Amino acid sequence: MKNKHPHYLIIAGEASGDLHGSKLVSALKDRLPGVRFTGMGGAKMREAGVDTLFGIERMGAVGIVEVLGDFGHYYKVYRTLMKEIASRRYDAVILIDYPTLNLRLAKQGRRFDCPVFFFISPQIWAWRKGRIQDIRESVSKMFVILPFEEKLYLDAGVDAEFSGHPFVDMVHPSRTREESRLKYSLNPKVKTIGLLPGSRMNEVNSLLDVMVQAAEKIHSELGSCQFLLPVADSIDPDLIRQRLGTNPLGIQLVEGEPYDVMNSCDMLIIASGSATLEAGILGCPMVIIYKLNPLTYLLAQLLVDAPLVGLVNIVAEEEVVPELIQNKVTAENISAEVLAVVRAPEKEQAIRERLLKIKSTLGEPGVMKVIAKRIADFMDKLSVNEKTPV
Repeated sequence: MKNKHPHYLIIAGEASGDLHGSKLVSALKDRLPGVRFTGMGGAKMREAGVDTLFGIERMGAVGIVEVLGDFGHYYKVYRTLMKEIASRRYDAVILIDYPTLNLRLAKQGRRFDCPVFFFISPQIWAWRKGRIQDIRESVSKMFVILPFEEKLYLDAGVDAEFSGHPFVDMVHPSRTREESRLKYSLNPKVKTIGLLPGSRMNEVNSLLDVMVQAAEKIHSELGSCQFLLPVADSIDPDLIRQRLGTNPLGIQLVEGEPYDVMNSCDMLIIASGSATLEAGILGCPMVIIYKLNPLTYLLAQLLVDAPLVGLVNIVAEEEVVPELIQNKVTAENISAEVLAVVRAPEKEQAIRERLLKIKSTLGEPGVMKVIAKRIADFMDKLSVNEKTPV
């Protein structure tokens, strides 16, 4: 290791990476007193002690079309971070997910002899499988979070390790289901439906209206039901309230308690993403929906080779819960899928039991401590090798 108190460049590009990054920074600080961090992240990484050169607030676009709309900012981030690595001021680079930028930064790390740790693998099993060669040449160690990914990388010659999924440590309601339902003033005799439109504003813009339309149909069919909407930390709740308008369904917004909300619901209407796996760990039935800009979707169809899109289904390696993508995202389709479950208690219970089995495949608690140890051990070994005469 170059310094007694190492200095790491750490890069996350969106809300989930910011959360995982903050946990990893804390674990590394426990193991390496005096370690410093500079990079890109959000409020959680800043709270953990990262000196951020850029925030993630303008980094959450999904798809080529959306990125082009703010290309100047993305290019500035890219150029600045490339220069940071070239400065040789850092002992190592830690890259968290966000492969469009981070795979380029990994190449820069290797070019300037800076160890590169990649946490949360690019989805090479779904699209652009050829990237694995670049990963083998540029990433010093890959930490994967899905159990089947480890073998894919090891077979390709990448130093990869499945240390568990961070959700195993994180996804825990703070109250019992009964306590949360009491707090949210929910009627236990009435079905509760959760609306989760995503953690990016463009997801909210794309999905919230059709979720509300589906909620109207569900309410009409059931005669009585109640709706919760957990607001992601990255979203201004006032923007949600504006979109809901007069809110005739009485959709209740809840800030900062996603797991308690999920745990309170009989069924979720949820945007495809990491939240589907969180809901799965809690055993909550759901219908997964997602809708992209038409051009982005067309490009994705050409590039992506994956029969399933919902993360919870991908981990289960089967369609445990239904997926509605693009043109299938209609109020009629969504409401039909929800009603098919909430009207059939035996079906709802079977889905809950199958989802709960998924958690057992995701590893043991203490994931970040293990990864922090692996990083520290790697750097110690590197330091010893540098001191050993050839």
